[in-house]
Amino acid sequence: MPQSSEPLRKLGFLTIGLFDASDPRRGHESTLEIIERGEQLGFDSAWVRHRHLQFGISSPLTVLAAASQRTRRIDLGTAVIPLGWENPLRLAEDLATVDLLSSGRLNPGVSVGPPMHYDQVKDVLYPQTADLEDFGHDRVRRLLDFVRGVPATRFSGVEGFEVFSDRVQPHSPGLGGRMWYGGGSLRSAQWAGENRMNFLTSSVVKAEESEDFAEIQLSHIRRFRAHHPDGDHARVSQGLVVIPTDSASAEQRAKYQEYVRKRTPRTATPQGPARLMFAPDLVGTSDRIAEQLYAHAAFREVNEVAFALPFSFDHSDYVQILTDIATKLGPALGWRPAD
Repeated sequence: MPQSSEPLRKLGFLTIGLFDASDPRRGHESTLEIIERGEQLGFDSAWVRHRHLQFGISSPLTVLAAASQRTRRIDLGTAVIPLGWENPLRLAEDLATVDLLSSGRLNPGVSVGPPMHYDQVKDVLYPQTADLEDFGHDRVRRLLDFVRGVPATRFSGVEGFEVFSDRVQPHSPGLGGRMWYGGGSLRSAQWAGENRMNFLTSSVVKAEESEDFAEIQLSHIRRFRAHHPDGDHARVSQGLVVIPTDSASAEQRAKYQEYVRKRTPRTATPQGPARLMFAPDLVGTSDRIAEQLYAHAAFREVNEVAFALPFSFDHSDYVQILTDIATKLGPALGWRPAD
């Protein structure tokens, strides 16, 4: 087994939280059960994706608020909240509330850019201001200011029986240091570093200087740290899809292999006008996946990961995959489960 220069320090997982339109409660309950199982297995963090007008979690902070009351230790993150759908001030209030409910375990990940299929949703999302909205980095900067306690208004004081604050309430003092930016380009990596955020490396990146996914991801990590005040100690979490098969049944292994086979062609070359590169999915025994990770240029420069669960599998498949990650793959990478 190849030896890593540094043991994996933090092991997390990411789920999209799919549900059946005819029974959405069951899907949300499944997500909460998976997060509970992750804590029992010793994972350091559980992350949820964000989907609008789809059959996946559309309100991740609501789900994580529920998860905060069913867990006691595991960190809870969003990967990521697209800020084009959000009002930064209102979102800051929700983030602080969930962080306090979780006793400081929230790790909010955000991204910028116009909402997906903006032409189809802009008239209902921003009926009066669709053509005036700014979906650039200023939206993140505003959110960071609100979360970090910068005054949001010049008004404060007592009015009748009501007391008003000039900054977003509630305020959670440590939350500003747990804000993550999900980026897939050199520009976004640099911006995240300059603004003292943590960095979620994307499993979808722009082919700017290379067409090798690992090299691209590595360039983002190095660009981020080169512009972050903490330098090489700035936090980076790598995101890849890994599917260990150690305890999988024959039927599960066949399903997993077919899933990867269908997705592999898109990883070979840049896709579309934006030249997007997709990370290859890693499937096989934990020992085999560990070998592939140790050979991955970007993995060798991080000590935190949030492995993504495949989109469309069953609850029992996720239990098997998480169990193998925690008991087989994690230890093969030098990780130890949390107490």
